[in-house]
Amino acid sequence: MCVRKLVLLLALLVPALARAQYQGTERPSQGDSVLVLTLDDAIKIALSENTSVKVADMEIQRQQYARKGTYAALFPQVNGTGSYQRTIKKQVMYMGGGDDSEGGGSSSMFSGILEPIEWYLNQLIAQHPGAIQPYVPEPSQETSDNSGGIAVGRLNTWSAGINASMPLVNAQLWENISLSADQVELAVEKARESRLGTVTSVKQAYFAILLAKEVFEVYKQVYENAVENFRQTEMKYNVQKATQLDLTRAKSNVAASIPDVYNAESSVMLALWQLKAVMGLDLEREIDVAGSLEDFSQTMFRDLNEGGEMGLERNTSLRQLDMQARQLAKTIRMQQYAYIPSLNLSFAYSFNAMTDNFKFSEYRWTPYSYVGLSLSIPIFSGGQRYYTIKQTRVQADELALQRENTERQLRISIRQSLSTMETAMKTYDTARDAQGTAQKAYDIAAKSYQLGKSTLTDLNNTELTLIQTKLQAMQAVYNFVIAKATLEQTLGYDFAEK
Repeated sequence: MCVRKLVLLLALLVPALARAQYQGTERPSQGDSVLVLTLDDAIKIALSENTSVKVADMEIQRQQYARKGTYAALFPQVNGTGSYQRTIKKQVMYMGGGDDSEGGGSSSMFSGILEPIEWYLNQLIAQHPGAIQPYVPEPSQETSDNSGGIAVGRLNTWSAGINASMPLVNAQLWENISLSADQVELAVEKARESRLGTVTSVKQAYFAILLAKEVFEVYKQVYENAVENFRQTEMKYNVQKATQLDLTRAKSNVAASIPDVYNAESSVMLALWQLKAVMGLDLEREIDVAGSLEDFSQTMFRDLNEGGEMGLERNTSLRQLDMQARQLAKTIRMQQYAYIPSLNLSFAYSFNAMTDNFKFSEYRWTPYSYVGLSLSIPIFSGGQRYYTIKQTRVQADELALQRENTERQLRISIRQSLSTMETAMKTYDTARDAQGTAQKAYDIAAKSYQLGKSTLTDLNNTELTLIQTKLQAMQAVYNFVIAKATLEQTLGYDFAEK
């Protein structure tokens, strides 16, 4: 009696809970907090909330900033300068006037040159007695003439100004700017790859939910049939028209069907969590999906016949490899341009002051400025530039082989997807026919069992066949839509283009 009560209690609770959680494809009322999503709704939300999509968009922005940074190298680079220098030992200037033994014998050779300089220094000493002072050697120094040198300069030297430079001819810089534009283009294509992958992940999660819900409905129906069979068997047993073995089998069928219902229900919940994770939604947010796999089965034949051309022109992997090949070609040219001379323009303007004290108000600031051209001609680098170009060319050859192999694998993937879609279409067609036959067989077996003309084993066998045909039909639709989603990603079909 305890087993009978438990079975009857579960017969009331399990279907009620299932109906309360999954009410088909109807949208909830306005007061319901469950968010019911179509496939298009789920894709749109994922394209705006998915983390990988957001990161890819930020990478585009980062590459755009990097490109603007390379353009800045074409403009003048202006910097402010400032310096302070404290003289510890002043420089000493020696003039002519000694004999050969005292190191001044050679002054006669330059007497015509040194005499005007000496006269000019004497004038400076007279005008600025503190700037140029006669050199007085240290007591420890060995000198025979205390007036043999003149200390030049002051203790404090101040300088402030600006300098600027800009390239006039720099082929490497120009090619690098072109290369930065390709980097932005590559980042855009990687963002497109992220979107394509997100769309495929959403489709896979969405169809997994529909399959899990279909499986749940099948096992729930199996459970309800087991409960109904147990009720009829118990009635027959009470009037002695069924054996104890039949009653025990009916009880075991009910008990065996309950774990399948719970497992199917758990699969639905896990699939919903996976969809929320792909979409970037809060895992605590209650969602449900609209539609059923049967809705997608209606377009299976049309989708296969309208597949169109299976070209790889829009495949994101091949596009990225082509962009990388163009970048390597430009990199080689940029490295070759290292042999070309470069020309730079420079400018500086500064104020200088030299004093022996820190009375800033009395400082005399002297301006100094210049404009110049700087030509750099590469001559010898030990073979560094040559081997760098060789290395990049080898990398380009590796990329070409990689592209060839990638294209081969993609064409295999296209054929696999088409083969899976065609097989799924045939399987679905066959399973639907078998399902109709199995349903008739089950209905006949059920009537026969009620009339006592067949056994419970015959009824269970026909039910098992019916379950298998239903699951085969649903699995065929699932395989078709998953293969189609993979094919669309391989061909590079954008969601926005549909």
